[in-house]
Formats: sequence, C-alpha cells, structure tokens
Amino acid sequence: MIDAKRGITATVCDAINPYRWITALRNRLFDFGVMESRSFQVPTICIGNISVGGTGKTPHTEYLINLLGRKFRTAVLSRGYGRKSKGYIKGTPATPMEIFGDEPFQIKNKFPYIDVAVCEKRTTGIERLLTEENVPEVILLDDAYQHRHVKAGMNILLIDSNRPIWQDCVLPFGRMRESLAGIRRADIAIITKCRGITTRQKEWCRNFIKRFKDIPVFFSCMEYGAHYPLFKEAAPLEEIAACNEILLVTGIARPEPLKEEIQKKGVKVEMLRFGDHHNFTTTELQGIAERFNSMKGKRKAIITTEKDATRLIQRNDLPQCVRENIYAIPIQVEILDGENEMFNQIIENYVTENS
Repeated sequence: MIDAKRGITATVCDAINPYRWITALRNRLFDFGVMESRSFQVPTICIGNISVGGTGKTPHTEYLINLLGRKFRTAVLSRGYGRKSKGYIKGTPATPMEIFGDEPFQIKNKFPYIDVAVCEKRTTGIERLLTEENVPEVILLDDAYQHRHVKAGMNILLIDSNRPIWQDCVLPFGRMRESLAGIRRADIAIITKCRGITTRQKEWCRNFIKRFKDIPVFFSCMEYGAHYPLFKEAAPLEEIAACNEILLVTGIARPEPLKEEIQKKGVKVEMLRFGDHHNFTTTELQGIAERFNSMKGKRKAIITTEKDATRLIQRNDLPQCVRENIYAIPIQVEILDGENEMFNQIIENYVTENS
C-alpha cells in the first residue's frame, strides 16, 4: 500500500541504470521534435502506465467505453499483445483470439457496438481507423503511454497503489518502463486498487504528483461483478459462497486480490497461477481437469477472470468436466470519494470540445 518513502536502493539503481538514461534520451528526442510525434484530428485518449503490467488498464479502458461508447462513435486501438499476427486488424466478435490478442478480444465481445482494432504501429492503426466507413469520434489507445509516435490529446496515467512507482526503479532493476519524469506527460493520474487507502495517503499522492505536474489525481478500486458460466452446459451456480471449494485458474499479473475476494465468502480456494497473457497448452488444460477432479468438496467450481476466459472459450480441447464447471468473474472500476462525476465531466468535455 502507499508509503511515502523512496528507498536509497531505488535511487542508486536509477542513477547507474543505463536503460533509464536510454529512455530519458528517447523522451528528450520526442520532446524537442527530433523524433516525430503526430497529432490527429480526432480526440485520442491514451490509457497507460510507466510500470510493467498489473495497473488495471483494461478495466479502466472499459470504464471509458461505458462512459463514451453510447454517446460517441468509439474505437479502441491496441497493440494486441501476444497475438499470432502482424499489422492492422479490425476485429469482429468472430475474430479468433489468437490473431487478435486476449484483451482486444475481450473488449470486442463485451462491447460489440464499438470498433476494436490492433496494430503495432499506432499511427498506422489510427490512419486505418479514420478510413473506415464509420469514422470514430474518439479513439482510446490502450497501453500506449510510451508509444510517443502518437501525440495523444489526453494521457491518463495509472499507478498501482500496491506497487507505487516512487518505491520502484527502472528496468532491469525494477518494474518501471521509464523514470518518474514520465509523469509530466500525464493529463490525469489515477491511483488504482485503492481499497482501504487513507485520506492522508491520498493527500500525499496528490502532492507527490504535483511535484512533476499539477494535474487532477483520482483514486479507483476494483469491484468484482457477478460470475457467469463460460459455456451453456455449465451447472447452475447461484452463489460462489454455496461452494465448499473453488479452483481459481489465473493468467494475470496479480491474482491475489481475486483470491482474497473469494476467500471472504468463506470458501476454500486452491489456485493454479500462470504467467500474464498465458496461452494454455493441451497438457495444462488436462492438468486443470485433474486438479479439479482431485478436489474433495461436495460442491466445487472453477473460477477464472474474463481476461483468462478469452483464452479458454475457443479451445476445442478443453476437457468436458472443465466446461461444465467453469465461471468467469468480471472486474469493474469504481472512482472513489464521489469524484466519478468530476472525472466523467473532464473526459466528456475533452471529447466534445475536440470533436
């Protein structure tokens, strides 16, 4: 959780870290116009971070889709991390996850009324989106904070309260993609996963961000939605609390909060943890089935995240006992302290004024 101290180890590592100086030089080249950063005649909102993984980019992107998607023609552009394809692809609900990426696949199937595209070169992706029949009125750039070839109209910086960037250092010694100076490119900062954060800690965060740039700072937490079956043959499960045992299968950066949430319901949880964006092998799917079958509880189920579900739902080799007992739990974002209206107004005003 939030701690005001920045250790001497992090400070020394940053001082001697060649990757820190390389990224700093790259940023200066963009700042001074030596490397080109393009603006586009369409509102563009970048949702990103300066640390590696796990800050909640996809749930916050979905928050913005819920806010904007019915009022403006909205498109999401992603790199499509882990996909087995190259170049620009505009998705449909039938686009295979393997060539689209798990997070874009999740977003397109959850919000079929918006456009979702992937392209490693974001400038190319925006150019292609602007040639589509229904030209988007706003483009959300998922995880593009370091992709500076696009000059987004609004940058939203996410910071994980459980792994604050001021306690970290730049790769390879830490998990930061660039130095703290990257805060200066942000227009809004959101401290994420803030369940239990104190007023004093919030004030400290605001003051810290203000050292780099005087911008609005919001605080959010993750709320878990109602579980639902991945497959129609799944057994009815009205309440997770009705189970004796749960097998939690995850391939995300930080599954511990979800495990804790299930345990709060008084259920015994066994977890099979895989790496972030993990693509399951047939052997691993069999292992999930074997682990589930070995559990002794009379009422048991398999729980996974929506992100992991995208990598399971199209698998023809998923054992039948898994198909009959697996459920997904969605994650939703809540802006804390009743500041959601203020946050929403800032976003809507930007899109309206720049359309």
